[in-house]
Amino acid sequence: MYETYDVIVVGAGHAGCEAAHGAATMGSKVLLITMNMQTIAQMSCNPAMGGVAKGQIVREVDALGGMSGIISDKSMIQFRMLNRSKGPAMWSPRCQSDRNMFANEWRLTLERNLNIDFWQDSVNEVIVKDGRIQGVKTNMGITFMSKSVVLTNGTFLNGRIFIGQKTFGGGRTAERAATGLTEQLIQLGFESGRMKTGTPPRIDGRSLNYDAMEEQAGDENPGKFSYSNTKALTKQRSCWITYTNTEVHETLKEGFEQSPMFTGRIKGLGPRYCPSIEDKINRFADKDRHQIFVEPEGWETVEVYVNGFSTSLPEDVQQKALQKIPGFEKARMFRPGYAVEYDFFPPTQLKHTLETHLVHNLFFAGQINGTTGYEEAACQGLIAGINAHQVVAEKNPFTVSRSEGYIGVLIDDLITKGTEEPYRMFTSRAEYRTLLRQDNADLRLTEKGYGVGLASHERHEKAQKKRKQIAALIDDIRTTKVKPDEINGWLSGVQSAQLKEKNSLYGLIKRPEIGLSEIDYLLQFLPSSESKPTLETIEQAMIEIKYEDYLGRERVNADKIGKWEGLEIKQDFDYDRIKALSFEGRDKLKRLKPATIGQASRISGVSPSDISILLVYMGR
Repeated sequence: MYETYDVIVVGAGHAGCEAAHGAATMGSKVLLITMNMQTIAQMSCNPAMGGVAKGQIVREVDALGGMSGIISDKSMIQFRMLNRSKGPAMWSPRCQSDRNMFANEWRLTLERNLNIDFWQDSVNEVIVKDGRIQGVKTNMGITFMSKSVVLTNGTFLNGRIFIGQKTFGGGRTAERAATGLTEQLIQLGFESGRMKTGTPPRIDGRSLNYDAMEEQAGDENPGKFSYSNTKALTKQRSCWITYTNTEVHETLKEGFEQSPMFTGRIKGLGPRYCPSIEDKINRFADKDRHQIFVEPEGWETVEVYVNGFSTSLPEDVQQKALQKIPGFEKARMFRPGYAVEYDFFPPTQLKHTLETHLVHNLFFAGQINGTTGYEEAACQGLIAGINAHQVVAEKNPFTVSRSEGYIGVLIDDLITKGTEEPYRMFTSRAEYRTLLRQDNADLRLTEKGYGVGLASHERHEKAQKKRKQIAALIDDIRTTKVKPDEINGWLSGVQSAQLKEKNSLYGLIKRPEIGLSEIDYLLQFLPSSESKPTLETIEQAMIEIKYEDYLGRERVNADKIGKWEGLEIKQDFDYDRIKALSFEGRDKLKRLKPATIGQASRISGVSPSDISILLVYMGR
């Protein structure tokens, strides 16, 4: 008889790894079930972490005590801070990863956690009794009992791979699909749908002519993701940029009649913001070229990822078209690109904790919820893992609000609005993005992670120390004044108005023409101190000063909306009793069961008058 676990995590992708590690670190006894122990934390698509808004998520996961940031730092081969030419709210860290090293580091991390056991098998049934999860049954006929279950099945549920007119079952190349679970969940009352994603061909880097491409080097002073003491890179590998052309497009069009997407054999919707190359050509017929990023897959391997060339066309068409791209004239494929279609479950069936409404202590995380991307999956896994532990330990649920993090925006969007296509995070989705920057994720979330026992005492102390250092530096800048004869020459050089009398450094820094790159000169006027502020502290203080007005307005707005988030609605609330509600509003409220007035106000179809009526009914 196998032991009873506190938490069973099904699937060992990015969501499953974070869920298992999070719950186990907090004290739960965890069983991680994966179809293949050799593919734990595999980067199924591009070998990279972070990017626009995604980098903010990785830093938030790290701030809470998750591992994606640390694993990324240990396995990166290049680092770039994107959008530096824009405001700090848009700065987004991104790294190129060593695919094998990333997976190896994750596996070692999980194996070192003594609260995690492993089992290689697929799960085809969850055991439910009286509306509560009891455990799972595997394909080998083995039953594992547990107090909670987290499903992170990725693209494997009834997964089907497409390459031209060829199609076969699978959740990833050379790996079989998971069957049976979708059908059972539907019998339990869950709604399901189909989505699709894709991946480009992999190329032998020895066959490429890099002289015909543009080099894309990493940052001169590379950063990192984790707020812990991981090391920054001292050497980096370059990526490369090339472009398609009309000849490439014409060659690809020759295979359109065999495209599973255009012939209707793929029913699921693909990611709008990461379309296949054939979809780009079809949708943007006016463009005669598209950018291709040539990304190395690691320090040692010659394998190359062709970012921007995702396709499910026949392999011979892929090969022929690739060789008409500059630098790819003699390109040799390791394996062709393909599309994969899979089952997902509309996330409106979940609570903010990612627990399902239908079955107590059953959680969904990752692509099963209709998202795309490693980072989106990892943060869901972390939240599900934390709450799987909390519910077993009979502790309060753990959530992140929209004003606290991109993680909160993502989960609230999913469970409140749902999604009909793979959901990807963007900075534009966050109404408080000036507050939710990548540089301050530790100040926003480490205390929350520490409060539930995930973030370590050392992390918490470090974040508190940083907060105090920033406040002290800002105070020094406010009180330090400079004379006109000390600064006017420099002000002329940066085309800023000269002083006529003493002025504080604070006032000078707020001038729009003085950017962050000019701050170093002004800091020399600060009184000498034994402890010199770190670059991180200086940058954070400068952002707080320069964007003080914007940040203040956002905090006020967040506080106003936060009052509605505090008005809870009971899950058994009887909306039929309120006859004044609109028909659509009542229907949506009954179906989605919002946890708060704030969430109810964001449901499509629930009008402001419906919210006013609810507030009156609740005595507000």
